Amino acid sequence: PSPKSLQPNGASEEALRCEIEELKQKELALDQEIAQLLSEGYSLEELDKHISLLHEYNEIKDAGQMLLGKLAVIRGVTTKQLYPEYDLELSD
Repeated sequence: PSPKSLQPNGASEEALRCEIEELKQKELALDQEIAQLLSEGYSLEELDKHISLLHEYNEIKDAGQMLLGKLAVIRGVTTKQLYPEYDLELSD
């Protein structure tokens, strides 16, 4: 292909410019959010640790939900019906 055929047409070029601008705005917003968190005394290591712990929590919660689901099937009830038996809130 010729170099000219590799260049985007006008509409595609404009779409790419818009996408680049949107990404620059998102980057700026994230930089501002990071700066605010750092000014509040958070460290990057602390934030990374917090994110890691949230992932671990979600994995454990998913496993618990799976076990409740299997138990509900075995007992022939809904998962919701098991919540009071294990002192769980529906928002858990």
